[in-house]
Amino acid sequence: MGYYDQDYENQRSRRRGGRGSWFLSAFIGAIIGALLVIVLLPTLSKYHLLPYGENATPEEVNGLDDVEKKAPITGESVQQTINVNVTSEIINAVNRVSEAVVGIVNLQQTNFWSEEATAAGTGSGVVYKKGNGKAFIVTNHHVIEGASDIEVSLSDGSRVKGRLLGSDIWTDLAVIEIDASHVEMIAQFGNSDYINLGEPVIAIGNPLGLEFSGSVTQGIISGLNRTIPVDINQDGVPDWNAEVMQTDAAINPGNSGGALVNIKGEVIGINSMKIAQEAVEGIGLSIPITSAKPIIEDLELYGEVKRPFMGVGQLRSLSEISSYHRMQTLHLPNDITGGVAVLEVVRNSPASQAGLRELDVIVELDGKKISSVVELRKHLYKKSVGDTMEVLFYRAGEKQKATIKLVSESM
Repeated sequence: MGYYDQDYENQRSRRRGGRGSWFLSAFIGAIIGALLVIVLLPTLSKYHLLPYGENATPEEVNGLDDVEKKAPITGESVQQTINVNVTSEIINAVNRVSEAVVGIVNLQQTNFWSEEATAAGTGSGVVYKKGNGKAFIVTNHHVIEGASDIEVSLSDGSRVKGRLLGSDIWTDLAVIEIDASHVEMIAQFGNSDYINLGEPVIAIGNPLGLEFSGSVTQGIISGLNRTIPVDINQDGVPDWNAEVMQTDAAINPGNSGGALVNIKGEVIGINSMKIAQEAVEGIGLSIPITSAKPIIEDLELYGEVKRPFMGVGQLRSLSEISSYHRMQTLHLPNDITGGVAVLEVVRNSPASQAGLRELDVIVELDGKKISSVVELRKHLYKKSVGDTMEVLFYRAGEKQKATIKLVSESM
């Protein structure tokens, strides 16, 4: 005998009603989806959300506007577009400056009895200015050092006589003048203060001589504000610290004096040297153009750099002086380990007039501690002719002060 369960029948009725509602909702959703596809299909295709495929008709492709045609369709096209753009930028940068990079031939007389000079070395230079019938070229001091004559090799292979206007051993820069009629292109200087690590750069010059003139190498900025000790008088003790940029663009002998160029085709550095040691690769050094510009201007106008002069001759860092002479000759307190000993004072110089003497030990300039000859020169050369400079020094163990008024080094 069966029985009737009202709750069970109510549950079955609800399930039948639920399946009916679900079917109706699905049916309506399918219709709406189909309508959306029909309406949006042209728009999706137009903006490449649906690819045309390999069999697209010319009419379909030509229906795109200019912006749409540039949009890549496949991954392969993306890669190809990027490569073309980068290459084009490099080519454009090189074209803006390459003819302004010239060869510099250092001619020297090797025979006392003959007036004929032979090539003692070659380097590179950058034409940066034209005016009053003259063209001006910046190169390295070491490229023209010892030259009795200078020849400039132009981009077309012709050679013209160059005249040295001036050079500076401290910054390794020199300026040469030639007749402007030989020059069509001049290089534009950029601003090396805004260079970033990893920024692409191009080196242009004449590696290994004029046979490879106009060579172009590519790299990046590998380091900024590098400090390289420079031994000017070859006595084994650094006299100066060159502040340079580091690049991995290939720089070889003969590239010296050539251009380091940014992607805009602006000169941001003058290539100066390469660290050539065993197991060292890809370390080229370039003088930042922002720090080079005032030197170039002085050499062009005056034939020398107008640096301030204090009038101390021979100098020696305390680190180079034995403890015996620090105590017995200079009579320094035991706690004074950094400073610069004055071994000569130029007669009637600013230092002499301020009262400095031989064997004085300078420990501060304008309140800044000075521990080496290089630091003293760095501070001095940041001053201008006519400035005053406060000097703190020790004499026979006693601390003293003096004020020096700086004059021009050439006076």
